[in-house]
Amino acid sequence: MFVKTRYFLGLATLAWSHYLQGSEFVLAAEDSTTSTVPSSYAVPGAFPTSLYSHYYNSPTATSAQPQPVISDPVTHEIFPFSLTDPQNIPQYDTVDPHPLPPKASSQKLLQQAVAQIKSIAINPMFSTCARCQASLEVAKFLALAAPEQGTNLALTLCEYFNYSSSCEKSYGPLVMGPIITQVVSFADVGGYDGQSICSEFLGLCPAPTTTTLNLTGWFAKPKPNPLPPPKQPSGQLLKVLHISDLHIDPRYANGAEANCTSGLCCRDNAYNSLSPQTPLLPAPRYGSFLCDAPYSLITSVLEAIPQLTGTESTGFDFTLFTGDMLAHDPENQQSRALNEYSEVVLYDLFKRMLGPGPTYATLGNHDTCLPDLASPLSLGGALGQQFSWLYDHVTALWEQKGWLPEASVEFSRAHYAAYMVKRADGLRVISLDTNLWYRSNYFNYINSSEPDVSGIMRFLTDELQDAEDAGDRVWIIGHVVSGWDGSNSLPNPTNLSDIPSVDRFSPHVIANIFWGHTHEDQLSIFYANNGTNISAETAQAVSWTGPSVTPLTNLNSGFRVYEIDSATFEVVEAYTWKSYVNDYPALDSQTQFGPTFEFEYSTREAYGGNITWGATDPLNATWWHLVTERACFFFSTTVAIHAFNSYQGKGSILTPPCTGKCPLARICYIRSGSASIAKQNCASGYGSVQ
Repeated sequence: MFVKTRYFLGLATLAWSHYLQGSEFVLAAEDSTTSTVPSSYAVPGAFPTSLYSHYYNSPTATSAQPQPVISDPVTHEIFPFSLTDPQNIPQYDTVDPHPLPPKASSQKLLQQAVAQIKSIAINPMFSTCARCQASLEVAKFLALAAPEQGTNLALTLCEYFNYSSSCEKSYGPLVMGPIITQVVSFADVGGYDGQSICSEFLGLCPAPTTTTLNLTGWFAKPKPNPLPPPKQPSGQLLKVLHISDLHIDPRYANGAEANCTSGLCCRDNAYNSLSPQTPLLPAPRYGSFLCDAPYSLITSVLEAIPQLTGTESTGFDFTLFTGDMLAHDPENQQSRALNEYSEVVLYDLFKRMLGPGPTYATLGNHDTCLPDLASPLSLGGALGQQFSWLYDHVTALWEQKGWLPEASVEFSRAHYAAYMVKRADGLRVISLDTNLWYRSNYFNYINSSEPDVSGIMRFLTDELQDAEDAGDRVWIIGHVVSGWDGSNSLPNPTNLSDIPSVDRFSPHVIANIFWGHTHEDQLSIFYANNGTNISAETAQAVSWTGPSVTPLTNLNSGFRVYEIDSATFEVVEAYTWKSYVNDYPALDSQTQFGPTFEFEYSTREAYGGNITWGATDPLNATWWHLVTERACFFFSTTVAIHAFNSYQGKGSILTPPCTGKCPLARICYIRSGSASIAKQNCASGYGSVQ
């Protein structure tokens, strides 16, 4: 594929587009001066030791990952080597156990609670769903009367019903036991909440219906009619990097089993059951398909990005990081210290290796301890504030890097690390904590029939209203996708964000939406009126899901760069790069070369060839709907199916084919901005290539 790139020197903003001549990118300015940008870049094999002044081990060795000495600029403490020692991974965070809910009485009711639940489980008068909810009622009573026994109940039931092979590691007092105790104490387990829990986590109840929205008084003003005239393109382009899901694994062990049969691979204790003592696939030092990203892969991609995008001297206008810094450690190996370590390392590398432009970041489900969790402030007291340590620390880092103004910092600390920042060019960036609509967040099952228990949708709507009043355009960033196949987000909160909020403020306020989380290259369109009329005329907004840096699971490593009109803030072009993870084992025997990152595709060229559209018109919701309208043509040949499917997995050799019902299901997912629309309209089971 050949891509053309041209720089035009404008009044204030450098506009650019890619093109290839021969095998090289050529950057041409109006004064006819030229410089070359390579079409690929092989990172030096040796670790860049100058990144850090001190190491716990020899950073030039290839037998193990480097272990730099990291100092926390917020606490001014040095993270100990024991935190990331691959040979001695801490098993439990005993420093900061989760709090328990208030004690209702001092009675010891565990024995009776277990006996009652066992009786309910075999009572033929109850349906399967009724047994589950009745058992939750018993658990709720115990949690209220004797909260210190909640964890013991969870462990006893886990073992009795054979729910897990590692109950203590998952549900013990230093992992999920206190969380479950909190949730059942607050949830309406006999009603909507209980049905949701029994459906989502146990598969014993049908999913409850999506709550009918009552929007009376939700919006301060009606949608303008007619809409204000659209902003006119400036013709000057901003260059914006989108990077997502790095999942750095500082405990990655070179040579460990990379094809393990359980847990996270490339760890010293990982093994394949067919060969427990000897690794069948030794972990390459740059990563593998069933492993998170080692230090060497993280620094490689950050070193390659400026070289491939022509930003070595300028940096990007700004960067979007849509979350997930930490590796997929099991619960018993998580800790606050590991959270803060990963935050410090990655934001420091962004600042030093990507240039001076700000990074606008959002929290992922793996950016909290324990993973997936965020408690609503409405719990009150210590329970409502139990994750304030995270919001305080990550916000302090964003402030320390100069990425957020003071007003945004104060709001972020107090509201789930969510914020709005208004840039000097007029664009407003709104960052949401999407853990508050994530299916795996246990706290979301407290008052789950209400679409905005946390208040995050109120924050979004108010910020959009302020932007409309000021005539500004908005980008929304978050981690967990609101729609696609509907497998990740809860229907009620995303129903509120998609149907009224995006509809109300599109297309004149919301310019673009950006997610991460799935690790795949995906996209969703938001339509007016709950998608009841899906057409080019009703397409309102579009969300871009960024490819992941981590190869987990069975994916190549990648990143994306957008060309953005500096006045409309619409995407004019998007370019994606990838690195073949299957090539990494061959790099272990030498240090001259590291991973190669190469250009994958131009969005406009890949999908717009058969659409009547101006060469500089934005790749907006209307354009993407026209792409889906050509679904019958697009999926009529094996070659076309392969291309679409391949991009989703970043060209991985392990991406399965998309056949049968899959192509039309993918089109349906693209047309689903919320989980409820996806569940209502689309065939399930075809959302992922992993």
